[in-house]
Amino acid sequence: MMRLVATTLSLLAMVNAGIACTAVDLIAADKSVIAGRTMEWAYDMKWTLVSQPKGTPLTLVAPKAAGLPNVTVTTKYAVVGVSAGIIPGGALLDGQNAQGLSMSANFLPGFTQYQTVTAQDKQYQSVLTFGSWALGSFASVAELEPALKTMKVWADASLPSGPTPPTLHFVFVDRSGAGIVVEYVDGEVRIHQNAAHVLTNAPTYDWHLNNLRNYLSLSTVAVAQRQVGTLNVTELGAGGGGLGLPGDYTPPSRFVKAAFLRHYAEQPKDAAGAAQMVGHILNNVDIPVGIAQFKNPDGSLGSDYTQWVVVKDLTNNRLSIANYANRLNYLTIELDPLFAQDTPGAKLVDDLPYPRPVAAPGLLAP
Repeated sequence: MMRLVATTLSLLAMVNAGIACTAVDLIAADKSVIAGRTMEWAYDMKWTLVSQPKGTPLTLVAPKAAGLPNVTVTTKYAVVGVSAGIIPGGALLDGQNAQGLSMSANFLPGFTQYQTVTAQDKQYQSVLTFGSWALGSFASVAELEPALKTMKVWADASLPSGPTPPTLHFVFVDRSGAGIVVEYVDGEVRIHQNAAHVLTNAPTYDWHLNNLRNYLSLSTVAVAQRQVGTLNVTELGAGGGGLGLPGDYTPPSRFVKAAFLRHYAEQPKDAAGAAQMVGHILNNVDIPVGIAQFKNPDGSLGSDYTQWVVVKDLTNNRLSIANYANRLNYLTIELDPLFAQDTPGAKLVDDLPYPRPVAAPGLLAP
């Protein structure tokens, strides 16, 4: 019995490893909309940048026990995003479409319970096709939201999802700045307005919003000085108003930190400034290898780390991406040529042609 308990706890440790994703979006003064996210993971998922052209056929399936036929739908919009290459057929965990709708999928272990598909249902799919369906079928959050209420989404142990179950929640943002968070809890779809413009991992989104109440004293303005008896005690440096801001890498702490930075940082003027700001915010939750460790069932240590980052310009159809080895060298891609392609494309995120430093003779010469 004790061996069974130990094995179960070890498996749970594996399930909960690699769940440190953070997503944030913001709107510039000129109404440009930028959405970005980090992907933290501990395993090689063969992350692949993929292009899915308009007219891509998607096969939506039900669990075998339901006895329902496969349904083929054809996408309306071209999509570019990142999928998990180890999953047969891929599974889109992040992306944007030609109409400026963005999706980021973050893990929600311990709270996710997908829907039950019955023989009477007409609309259904597994969670593995959900990202491609949502981005390929809808131009905006306003179009997507009602469709979520009639589409059954399921997952079970039969799905080839890799080393962890696909327990996901999703944040969608469009180029108007509208956003929603979509979760599957207790077998029902729950849709939240994206009030914080931030998403991390477990617990659920409403819990994270309530947790922000614990940090109402945070401020961008510090107390400059206090009179203590006859002594004038002055601040050591700027930034004291953020004393108490969490610095660890747990999902609740990253949510608080990203929300604080997002809502108090100066609003950028345009898309370029907003992309820079999102990048700066995400830098604050970047995880180096070896910092967020966990024990494997064999006793060895694994490490969660930031495997890739994307910054998506939804207004101008532009994507910037960097993997762990090129964290300071984003590759920026103009997406309209990819959206216009009639054939799909794919390339491993680690194999993208990231910019390299170049020598600049005479750069500092008078």
